[in-house]
Amino acid sequence: MTSALPSSPAAAFRVPMLRARADTVALLPGEPESPVWAFDTATLRFSRSDRQEITFENGLPIPAVVNWRGISGARAAEPLLSQAAVAPGGNGGLEIPLRHAGTFLCDIRLLGDGAARPSRPLPLVVPESEPVAVDRDEFFLVEDWRLRPDGSAIAPVSQAKDAQPSYTVNGLRSPDFTARVNERLRFRFINGCQRSVIALKLQAQEVRVMAIDGYPAEPFLARNNAFAVPPGGRVDAFVDVTSPPGSISSVLLHDGREVRSVARLITSNDPPAREKALPTPLPLTSNDLPRLELKNASRFDLTSGGAGPDWIAPTKFAASAPPAFRAKAGRTIVLALTNRAEIATVFHLHGHHFRLLDRLDDGWKPFWLDSLAIEPGQTQRIAFAAEFAGRWLIESGAADWAAPRLLKWYSVE
Repeated sequence: MTSALPSSPAAAFRVPMLRARADTVALLPGEPESPVWAFDTATLRFSRSDRQEITFENGLPIPAVVNWRGISGARAAEPLLSQAAVAPGGNGGLEIPLRHAGTFLCDIRLLGDGAARPSRPLPLVVPESEPVAVDRDEFFLVEDWRLRPDGSAIAPVSQAKDAQPSYTVNGLRSPDFTARVNERLRFRFINGCQRSVIALKLQAQEVRVMAIDGYPAEPFLARNNAFAVPPGGRVDAFVDVTSPPGSISSVLLHDGREVRSVARLITSNDPPAREKALPTPLPLTSNDLPRLELKNASRFDLTSGGAGPDWIAPTKFAASAPPAFRAKAGRTIVLALTNRAEIATVFHLHGHHFRLLDRLDDGWKPFWLDSLAIEPGQTQRIAFAAEFAGRWLIESGAADWAAPRLLKWYSVE
């Protein structure tokens, strides 16, 4: 019953080539398409393996480095620590492990603040080895834009005067998804926004969350059919379409300022997919991550929310800077993350997935994450098993278009 997503052209080669190049995207009706930077393929799809070699070619006028989200333990591909930036017109090789199935993401945005053009992210799917009881498998990639009056888009941290916010889904303005009654869809919701934390709500349909940030969760129904996703975050959800033929369910997006419809799910007039909806789905196959022992965990504090002497802009980053912390391999690490900014700050941990701890450190939420939005003045505690030796980045940035992306790094020894 599983329906495969379209294969990327890159998947036909033993060592795929990823090319970053100039591109365009239509963002305002009646206006010329806006220049952007993007990869030369819309999606990537690889099978599970111990490693996947990739060649990256930089066709941009600025240095670029590929930044992967959700692929834990990808030491050889860690940007700016293992992978140096590729000069304009240059190329380089990298290697990523694909131990687990899931929805992942890569981009070339790490060095892109204030650039001439914004850049687009690239979804990556590693399918499950076991059959998954869905009829269709769909991407839902949300991107945000800041548009000048002529429809051209600007990069983050660029002058945003008179620029208006806009959103696309899969590169389109308000696309339609059509499904039959009792058809089960797997939506791979991806927040490809530059800075925005968003909430998505699918009207009149139950949304069952199955995985977050590429790792299976204990399945649960999204409250009010809505869920929040930080920049770079991914939510895999199953939707059993039960609305009558001809019904229209809007997908609403809330960015903290306003609510807008960004897509529609239309129930077709075709015969139902089956007489009744499929039974409640079983959980996706677990990734069997190490159990966390909090009692003897190593604990560290990290404060974000503004440029400081220990947070570094990517273009100025050097591995010679002191690490945020050093951890022993095999230990459980607990990080207390405090946001001193006046707006939400987004934290992204490279190298490892983590659990969000309950307030009393007596348990954790039933899912794994690689990114987390922290409200102003709030402290959140996370825990992870220091499973992969190496040096890994920590990204932080306020949820504001003008806010810079900032870095630290940590080591597991």
